Amino acid sequence: MATKSKEIGLKPIQKESVVQQVIDRLTEAMLTGALKPGDKIPTELEMSESFGVGRNSIREAIKILVYLGVLEIRRADGTFVRSGFTDSMIDPMIYGIILNEDDSYTELKEFREFMEQSIIRSALKKRTQEDVEKLYEKYCVLEEAIQAEPMDILKVFEADNDFHDTISEMIHNSLMFKINSVVRTLTYSLRLRTVTHVLENQLKEDLLRVHKDIYEVIQNQAYDRIDEVIHNSYLYDKLTYEDH
Repeated sequence: MATKSKEIGLKPIQKESVVQQVIDRLTEAMLTGALKPGDKIPTELEMSESFGVGRNSIREAIKILVYLGVLEIRRADGTFVRSGFTDSMIDPMIYGIILNEDDSYTELKEFREFMEQSIIRSALKKRTQEDVEKLYEKYCVLEEAIQAEPMDILKVFEADNDFHDTISEMIHNSLMFKINSVVRTLTYSLRLRTVTHVLENQLKEDLLRVHKDIYEVIQNQAYDRIDEVIHNSYLYDKLTYEDH
């Protein structure tokens, strides 16, 4: 284990937040590949001696990284670098954007549009016939929810989400799926207000048309229509704020 400690740069830590510096040192080791997914990290004692800090600081840093989903503790075996993504990794990004003092709405909206364009482009390349058929099924569920009497706005919104999640699944890229999930989480209330506004203003056929256009773009691999279709779908965001 002493060799592993050398590889990940376990040098004595200087001033500032000791816990944060332990976190930074372990993060750097993961970025450089000295610690890889599935690797066991050095023990608290080994890191305490190499860093020149107390074991309480090491323990606190490990707790934070476990909470963030970066490390996992296996009882009797030790602490290991996780493999793959966990939902807890997403939380700090969400809170960071929510607590941002700047007016990040415009930036978030632009990033949402960029993500959806990228996802649809990737879906066009990777989609299978089975994917297309599944998306059509989701479109039909959405159509049924929109045409229902009486109409349930939350059911329409849920069907809308399922439709877009199905597109995200087509790209078979867990990183993009997770990032897109963050964006959709952050825009949840905006999207719900938008759908509510559209349906309450007798624009349900327009909402259905937008989703049909997206489906047809994917079905026909119509790359030249991606920007147009995505742009048209965001007119509803504009409508939501015209009343204010």
